[in-house]
Amino acid sequence: MASRSLGGLSGSRGGGGGGGSGKKSLSARNAAVERRNLITVCRFSVKTLIDRSCFETIDDSSPEFNNFAAVLEQILSHRLKGQVTWFGYESPRSFWDYIRVACRKVSQNCICSIENMENVSSSRAKGRAWIRVALMEKHLSEYISTALRDFKTTRRFYEDGAIVLGEEANMLAGMLLGLNAIDFSFCLKGEGLDGTFPAVIDYTPYLKFEQSSDSISSDEEELRTFGSSDSEGSTPENVGPPLILDENTWFNKCKRVRQKYQLTLEQKGYLEELLRLRENQLSESVSQNKILLQRIEDSDLAHKLEKEQLEYIIVELQDQLTVLKNNDLRSRQELTAHLTKQWPSPGALDVNAVALDTLLYRKHNKQWYE
Repeated sequence: MASRSLGGLSGSRGGGGGGGSGKKSLSARNAAVERRNLITVCRFSVKTLIDRSCFETIDDSSPEFNNFAAVLEQILSHRLKGQVTWFGYESPRSFWDYIRVACRKVSQNCICSIENMENVSSSRAKGRAWIRVALMEKHLSEYISTALRDFKTTRRFYEDGAIVLGEEANMLAGMLLGLNAIDFSFCLKGEGLDGTFPAVIDYTPYLKFEQSSDSISSDEEELRTFGSSDSEGSTPENVGPPLILDENTWFNKCKRVRQKYQLTLEQKGYLEELLRLRENQLSESVSQNKILLQRIEDSDLAHKLEKEQLEYIIVELQDQLTVLKNNDLRSRQELTAHLTKQWPSPGALDVNAVALDTLLYRKHNKQWYE
């Protein structure tokens, strides 16, 4: 009989019995399977989101984005601790309560903008708005990495066994880095921000059916054989339908291969056009870079010439200033010598003044006696 490989999405149901160690090991296994499931689906959702972005703009109507947002919301809500009230009860908490505290250190973050949005009231809706804004800003990976580095805050908000506390956290930050290459366009007033209901992951796009190598018959024949209520389905006269079914199966497979081939051709054409565009942009950037380098060299040469001219002018002005200082000193010395020759000394001036006073006194006494 064929077996189904669901990529680790379906965990086994453990039976009762055993002691406390058995329950503990079963609980640890279930937690590990749950973490592995979410991380695996997250990787698939990121891949499908990147593939879809090559052909159309990703917005709120994109099923790939809605599934990715649901996966990320469940990862960030995995084993999230509740908030203890005054009465000792534990009320549920949204991952936004953790993000707004752990991502405060991100430069130019959108935390305050999300908090002040008028049409978003609930904590879950704010968390969904934050996912959209972070994707449009191409900073989602930076937000997650910053939050995970704040281990003290992460430990305060999450219980043991949470994805953000395990080794899977580093894988999560690396997965989200590829989303920076996508241009997202979201409406922050749409129904996608409704925080009334929790997000549900659609696993069907990622489920893969594989036929066991030990199976002799085809899966369609086995299902038909085990599903029939009588034995007539396996009689020789009813051999025709399986052949027709096989032909239809091969036709469908051929059709799918043709569709994949057409899709690959479209991707190839898109990538070639993108490559030509990037080559043109690169050539333009190289030419502009050469022009800028030439301008820089011309500016440097002009600055050097101007500097040399200014230095020469400074030297000339210093020489002229030295000459003027020497001329001023010489003029002062000549003026002092000239004034010394024209005017008598202070001692000679005093003797002449005494003689003049004596002469005037004598003339005055002579007139009085007469």
